[in-house]
Amino acid sequence: MNAKQASINKQEKLRAIAYSMDLLIPGLYCWCPYFTIRIGGAIPDDNPYRYPGMIHSSIGIALVLPGYKIFTTYQGSYDA
Repeated sequence: MNAKQASINKQEKLRAIAYSMDLLIPGLYCWCPYFTIRIGGAIPDDNPYRYPGMIHSSIGIALVLPGYKIFTTYQGSYDA
């Protein structure tokens, strides 16, 4: 895998975390420049349009619990 493919793969993993946090889908999410962890959550549903959300932080952790409770270090927006 070359650097461009790795960058795209990393962006897609962060987009899945942003999607899950934005929709408050229960799970544990961690991200940093070297790895991402998504336990729970969901892959973005790009039908009828592509989910545009992004995480604008290089490092963070979030815990989303059932009942729309979220605990996160991320305080930014999901807008692209």
